[in-house]
Parts: sequence; structure tokens; C-alpha cells
Amino acid sequence: MSLLTDSRRRWLGTLGGALLGAVLLLAAWTKAIDPQAFVEQITAEGLDGLLSARSVAFVALGLEVGLGVALLLNVRRLWVLVPAALLVVFFLFLTGRAYAADLRGLPPVAESCGCFGNLVDRTPAEAFWQDLLLLVPPLLLAFLGARSASSPPRVRLAIVGVVTLAALALAWKAPELPLDDLATRLRPGVETRELCAGQPEDVDYVCLDALVPELDGGEHWVVLTGLDEEGLIAGLDGLHAHSLADGKPRLWLVSDALPEELNAFTWQYMVATEVRLVPESMMRPLYRTLPRSFRVLDGRVMETIPGVPTLGVVEGRLADR
Repeated sequence: MSLLTDSRRRWLGTLGGALLGAVLLLAAWTKAIDPQAFVEQITAEGLDGLLSARSVAFVALGLEVGLGVALLLNVRRLWVLVPAALLVVFFLFLTGRAYAADLRGLPPVAESCGCFGNLVDRTPAEAFWQDLLLLVPPLLLAFLGARSASSPPRVRLAIVGVVTLAALALAWKAPELPLDDLATRLRPGVETRELCAGQPEDVDYVCLDALVPELDGGEHWVVLTGLDEEGLIAGLDGLHAHSLADGKPRLWLVSDALPEELNAFTWQYMVATEVRLVPESMMRPLYRTLPRSFRVLDGRVMETIPGVPTLGVVEGRLADR
């Protein structure tokens, strides 16, 4: 006699579907709040052959959300489970390819690994094995007690459609929304020694406190920027005034520019603010759009703001203390 009765099979299938749906929705959330990083990852992975990277990103996001909500609502029909299985296989193909390249000592195809986008920092090995454990067991369970033919659950499918459209609308508008602290690894409370590139075992592992050690003591403003950003160029006068003012927090420009770009910028604009160069792999997870600035007190991030801090902003923070 089978240990799994029909009711137990349905219960395990419902549990597996719900777990898989939750993982897919979490992965979709990390991409929806920073769609540009997702677009960049698609380009780096070479997945934009037939459609533009932005189109692929929105199609993938809609599929991920739709399947995730359907599974969470226990819509376990084969026309849901088979696409979900194909999506899981595709995720594992990407992480497996990166893992195999890493084992051969090759550079990663993209900075981010796996289905969780740019927000989660994982090695290729961690991405592959974690995705395997998070996705495959619940997927297999979800097939237990699945229905191959039955009338479509119209109310639940309507909910799937509404939530999917809402997620796509969020991704469309996300760059304009104040979501930077949610969508990046830079947020109040983080310490500069935690903002790193690579893994501790890597020979090129480095953290922000090593590249700008002055941040460990006192109060500072740090501007993450490309040296040709319009927002930076427009705010140079304010930055110059800030650098010359007495009694103000020290201000730094941090960029992943090339040394020759820094030389050209310095000669052209003659800014008094010191510029420190950091690896792109450190800087990219810290912003959605540039410039982005943050205030540091004794090595800890106190607040973040979009753009370049004006002298009035800095003085306002001093007056509040």
C-alpha cells in the first residue's frame, strides 16, 4: 500500500507549488525594483539575440511573476508546471554555465549570479547549488497531485493577470520611484567594510574601507558617479564650494572610471574634491542611477540621497544635529 494517499499527495504538491511560487516571486521582486540591472545582466549573458534586452527583461519578468502567483494560488495544471520546469532548467543552465567557467578559472559571464538579480551577492558555486536546492525539490513536489485536465480556475487566473500587470507596471516606473535603499546593497546602517568586490578568498577581493580608509573616522559625503554624468557636471560648482568650506564633512567622488578618464576629468574641471577609483564589480550593486550620494559617520552609512549633495543639504544635516 502506498504511503502517499491522494490527500497527502495533493497536500505535498500544494506545499511544493507554494514554495516554488514564493521563490519565483522573490526573484521577480529583486528584478522589478531595479530593471536596468536586469537588462544589463541579460546583455552580459547574451540573451538578447532575437529581442532587445529590455524586451527580454519584461517578458521574463512577466513570466516569472505569472508562474509564481499561479503556483502560490495552487493553480497546478500542466500548462503551469511545464513552463515553470523549463524556467527552473533555464536558471540552472545559467548558473551551471557560470559555475563551470569558474571551475576552469574563467571570468564570470555576468557580475550577478542566478535568479535573484543584482541585489544578492553570490559566488558561481553558491548560485548554482542554492538555486538547485531552492528550485528543484519544490518543483518536483509541485507535480504531485497535479491536474492534467480540468476547467480553468477563472478567478485565480484573473488574480494572476492583475498581479502580473501590476508587477510590470512597477518595473516600468521603478527608476522614478524612491527604491534605491531596497534595490541596492547600499542603505543606511551598512558599514563601508561590508561594501566589497569579489569574495574573501579571491586575490582581488577589496572593500570600500580599503580604497577610502578615511571613511572609518569622522563624517563624510560620498558621491558615486561616472565622471561624464550630467548630474555630476551640473553640480560641480556646488561640490567645489563644499570642498572649500570650513567645518563641513569631507566630500569624496567615487567612480569606476578608467585612470585616463580620471586624468581628463581632473584637467578639464580642476575640481578640488578628491576622486577615488573603485572596481565596477564593487560599485554597480550600489546604485540604480548615477550620481548617488551617501553620508558616512565613523564608517557607517547614515543616509543616502539621489544626485549630488548641495551645500544647503550638508548644512541642513549639520543644523539638525
